Amino acid sequence: MKKYFQFEELGTNYRREFVGGLTTFLSMAYILIVNPVTLSLSSVPDLPDSMRMDYGAVFVATALAAAIGSLLMGLLAKYPIALAPGMGLNAFFAFSVVLGMGIPWQTALSGVLISGLIFILLTLSGIREKIINSIPAELKFAVSAGIGLFITFIGFQNAGIIVDADVVLVGLGDLTNGNTLLAIFGIFVTVILMTRGVRGGIFFGMMITAIVGMIFGLIDLPKKIIGAVPSLEPTFGAAFEAFGNLDSELFTGKMVAVILTFLFVDFFDTAGTLVGVANQAGLMKENKLPRAGKALFADSCATVVGSVLGTSTTTSYVESSAGVAAGARTGFASVVTAGFFLLSLLFFPLLEVITPPVTAPALIIVGVLMVASLGQIDWTRFEIAVPAFLTIIAMPLTYSIATGIAIGFIFYPITMMIKGRVKEIHPIMYFLFIVFVSYFIFLK
Repeated sequence: MKKYFQFEELGTNYRREFVGGLTTFLSMAYILIVNPVTLSLSSVPDLPDSMRMDYGAVFVATALAAAIGSLLMGLLAKYPIALAPGMGLNAFFAFSVVLGMGIPWQTALSGVLISGLIFILLTLSGIREKIINSIPAELKFAVSAGIGLFITFIGFQNAGIIVDADVVLVGLGDLTNGNTLLAIFGIFVTVILMTRGVRGGIFFGMMITAIVGMIFGLIDLPKKIIGAVPSLEPTFGAAFEAFGNLDSELFTGKMVAVILTFLFVDFFDTAGTLVGVANQAGLMKENKLPRAGKALFADSCATVVGSVLGTSTTTSYVESSAGVAAGARTGFASVVTAGFFLLSLLFFPLLEVITPPVTAPALIIVGVLMVASLGQIDWTRFEIAVPAFLTIIAMPLTYSIATGIAIGFIFYPITMMIKGRVKEIHPIMYFLFIVFVSYFIFLK
């Protein structure tokens, strides 16, 4: 085992890898709670049950997808990087695709499956690098920041801090409401923990908020701590249902934009996380990422497996950097993280205490982390600032990640051509321009 993971070469041992793997798990364990809440649209009242994914099944799918993805990354690529259903992509899946576009969640899972299969093909063929390189860095940063604002907006809504206001669209909610006060308390606690550099600060912030909610009678006490694992039947294999129906939403231009969004965002998340965490761990060699193909293959396989199980796109997690900071240097740490995700299946009853006000701080803080990419954009160049800004602002204002990406990718070639920088526009960007113009036509 030591030889396979190159413990001696990388100067590590079982203890450091175990602690690193556990730290990574604690840093990203919030997804076990946030993902079922998001995909089941539990924060949205008065919806037909057919629009909601089964809460228990999504929990199991989340844990299994994270375990399988992390295990593949650890064993194949040997990197201390864990995977799980991605934040932002789950919000796009639930709020933009299912709630906004009215596409059945089963069909949305088919879209995730297709994007994963395309990701595998692009990885094996080497085309993936060409596509990523064709998209300007500023737009990649803008997509990440826009998703961060969108997630934060949803978090404020779930907290009751922002509410519907007829005249001005949105306004400040009732800050004297018990659940809203609980969410505000959770935000303060999580901010304090994260500022102090506490590993797993988001997870522990949620736990403290839930406990306080139970103390003040805002949350019911759990009936038990350990229980039977929920059935996966409601979601397992649902991704295949749309393929047998030619009248399905799957075969529409609207779904093409959805699939491209799943694919692009997973591209950006994976590439950024792999390079960032590997660089932090000192694993980069001559500015290149060893075993990059295997890492990307593990990531894309995890998305395919996750879609079949019943969850949105599975991707590499930047929270893995917490594990690296704790000493993790090899894929053994990812194997440890995978083990903890499997163990978490036994603790499903505890999720009864996780309500929207408890998860809201996690969404808001993850949003804060994602908008850090704003500093990477050259705002002094107007031809860059316009598409970047429109990408970012359109996501929360239109309640759609896809719309934000579409607007930005349409304006980019326009502003660049007007500026006389035609040679800097990659041909693929013209293709994407046509795709997203078509997206608005079909959307209308």
